[in-house]
Amino acid sequence: MVASPVLVGRDDLIALAERRLAEATGELLFLAGEAGIGKTRLLGEIIGRARAAGFTVAGAGASPGDTELAGGPLADLGAELRRDPTTAAPGERLGRRLRELADGDPARRRRLLVADLAELIAGAADPLLITLEDLHWADDLTLDVLARLARHAKSGRLLVVGTYRSDELYPRVPMRVWRTRLLTQRLAEEVRLRRLHPDETSAMAAAITGSGLPTSAAAALHERSDGIPLHVEEFLAASEQVPDTLADAVLVRAAHLTPSTRRLAEVAAVLGRSFDLDLLTALTGDTPTAVDEALRELTEQFFVRAGADRSGYDFRHALIRDALYADITPHRRRDLHARAAAAGFPDALASDHYERAALPDEAFRHARAAAREASALSAHREAAELYRRARRTFPARLPRSDWAGLLSALACELLAIDENDEAAACYAEAYDVRMELGDKAGAAALVPDWVAVRHLLGADLDTRTEALRAALPLAADRPETRAEIHAELAAAYMLDRRLDEALASGEQARALAVEDRARCHIDATVGSVLLFAGRPDEGTRLLRDAINRALKLRFEAQAARSYRMLGTSMSVLVEYDTATSTLTEGIAYAERTELFNDRHYMAAHLAHVRWATGDWPAATALARQALADGHGITTEITAHHVLGYLALGRNALDEATDHLRRAEQLGGSMRELQRLSPALWGLAEAALARGDAPEAIALCEQGYTASAAVRDAAYLFPYVVTGTRAHLADSNPTAARAWLTRTTALLRARSIPGTLGALDHAEGLIHLHEGQTGKARTSLAAAAAFWSARRRFWEGTAVLLDQARCATRSRRPADAAALRAAAARAYASVGVEMTPSPFTPATLLSSREFEVARLVAAGLTNREIAVALTIAPKTAAAHVEHIRTKLGVSRRAQIATWVTTH
Repeated sequence: MVASPVLVGRDDLIALAERRLAEATGELLFLAGEAGIGKTRLLGEIIGRARAAGFTVAGAGASPGDTELAGGPLADLGAELRRDPTTAAPGERLGRRLRELADGDPARRRRLLVADLAELIAGAADPLLITLEDLHWADDLTLDVLARLARHAKSGRLLVVGTYRSDELYPRVPMRVWRTRLLTQRLAEEVRLRRLHPDETSAMAAAITGSGLPTSAAAALHERSDGIPLHVEEFLAASEQVPDTLADAVLVRAAHLTPSTRRLAEVAAVLGRSFDLDLLTALTGDTPTAVDEALRELTEQFFVRAGADRSGYDFRHALIRDALYADITPHRRRDLHARAAAAGFPDALASDHYERAALPDEAFRHARAAAREASALSAHREAAELYRRARRTFPARLPRSDWAGLLSALACELLAIDENDEAAACYAEAYDVRMELGDKAGAAALVPDWVAVRHLLGADLDTRTEALRAALPLAADRPETRAEIHAELAAAYMLDRRLDEALASGEQARALAVEDRARCHIDATVGSVLLFAGRPDEGTRLLRDAINRALKLRFEAQAARSYRMLGTSMSVLVEYDTATSTLTEGIAYAERTELFNDRHYMAAHLAHVRWATGDWPAATALARQALADGHGITTEITAHHVLGYLALGRNALDEATDHLRRAEQLGGSMRELQRLSPALWGLAEAALARGDAPEAIALCEQGYTASAAVRDAAYLFPYVVTGTRAHLADSNPTAARAWLTRTTALLRARSIPGTLGALDHAEGLIHLHEGQTGKARTSLAAAAAFWSARRRFWEGTAVLLDQARCATRSRRPADAAALRAAAARAYASVGVEMTPSPFTPATLLSSREFEVARLVAAGLTNREIAVALTIAPKTAAAHVEHIRTKLGVSRRAQIATWVTTH
């Protein structure tokens, strides 16, 4: 077992303990809770803080049997005090007084002893923290001494902290009455450690494993562990369902149950975590009196408790039920399941019992019926599990066409919940079966969804379009199937930004389709094509109509896809308000309908929006969770883009490169512009941040070539500024101007509104490099206004520093200071220090300019620099002027200061 390195979900209790340490007036502090809840861990945190505050700490603990032994924990406390030289004398006297108790125990002698022991403990040190664990096992004398401490230890700084199990305070345990008395008299304060919430369980798991868990795995962990920290740690450390350590503890306790109660517990375990009283009675065959007696014993031994509605019972922890269930002998377990299956459960539960009873025919019948019902209710995860059960129990006597139908239904549910490898395998087998049966049209109908799954697994455009075109002849007499195939062709071309081909296929699909479901799918694709073709009003209207129509007709997959297409397209097109609202609404819808592939992909794009608009904490959380949850390659690529950009913003260049290289590898295998281009841009920015202008230029050229091939502007626009900076960093303003001319042609041709501010920004950089500060100021001001209106954080913060450099060159120091202050505030809002950062001019100096700057800092003149570097004095002077421009300074002394700083 690996313990959590952090204490999760206890901040309020730590704060309370720190207040009590500051007061330290002798009051008792009780930490109460069930076994494994973290009382000892919390006590350890309190001890650490007490020692840091200068407290002497002494502690002991009670154990089973101490209730019958007078002062046992106090004797341990005395031994603990004797180990510290500063408290050895009080510890010795404490032990001696306890030994005198053996000579007799009249009432008066006991009262004097209690007072003496309390006085010895209170006076042992100042300040002093006394800790006593497992007080539910403590004896009367120990408790009386603690009560005396609470009443009279007011002169020095003393705090007593005790722990006990709140669920094991039997009526016969001394502490039960003692605790009530002290709480009533306000001599003690009790805090109860609650079970962790699901998000806290997930946070604890992340702290232990070093990475986030997928949402489904985190939910399963919480359900299995019941949010008890010890159980969380045990389950994470164990490969089996119930960790041996926990199962053994349960079975040791179960061994002390009477045989009849143990048999009843086994029946209850077969029924599940919760079980109905009447059904339990019927299955055991015992009398109501015998059942009541067994349940009383199970309750007293903390195995079960009454359910909330009082009509049944619950096992106190899932692991108790699981451990008891696993210990049932195989034939008895099978027999109990067979009896339970016949009890009239709903189809889903009945199918489980029948399968466990080794009755496959009945299991299949109930599983298939339950799966269809779950699918109709949008419970796709449950439907997938039920179809899997139906596949396991499929009767060999049924026709092969039924087998193909079952596989197709399972594949559809698996696609919804993002289990793509298994879905692809099911579609492939179903297709083969249909072809073997001569059902070519049925096989063709599977191809669009099968291709969609293969896309999520990384299949490239050629592979997908070939499969779709091969399916068209198979559906010669099925117009609706042909419409779906053309619709998927349109989607495939659209994803690669081959917009003309996408529109052509979309129009073919619209001409064939008359069914509403297919029209929703086609309109969502065509709407996205129009958005990227520079026709935003038409595209948005078509997508909105597709969403509303699908919602009205309850076409869940089509509604989620339409949300996805509109939201992610707006994310790319720098329409962040629309993207945020659409993605947020779409994610909520996809969660409700359990369409998890759509949900995870939209979450990754929402992370992109949060990054782009400067909400980096939210972007980090969304991207990490999407990466953990999503099984589709497109979700993984997008999440890596965002995490790479975030690392780049923190100047964590190695981490950024790792994420972006991974995205590049995945996107390269798919050969789709939208998967590959964002990674190349991030890598170009990382190269600039390292001062490698040639590498940045090469990456920008790759990005341009990919966009130019399909006349794209949406993915090209970030390269405009990056490429311009790279050419200027390479001291080549002519190449920068040529780069801007080439990229301007594409951006103007598409005229996508959210992309055009990059042109002013790049123009301003070139003017600034050339010393035309008036023109630079005008262009940069236009760019700043554009990025601010679009809420584009990356370029928006960079342009502030560009404007500051321009203001410095224009001898406007007040403006420069104000602009730098605004940039610093922007960086601070995302937790980034402005200097050094990937946005500062430090990244723009070429290697030669770095050499020149160092020589300037050393005090050399231009002529001396020329001699040192074997260049002409005029060239040295030009380098110095370029350095001044890039750093936004006017004097050589400022260059020297910059060199020293960096």
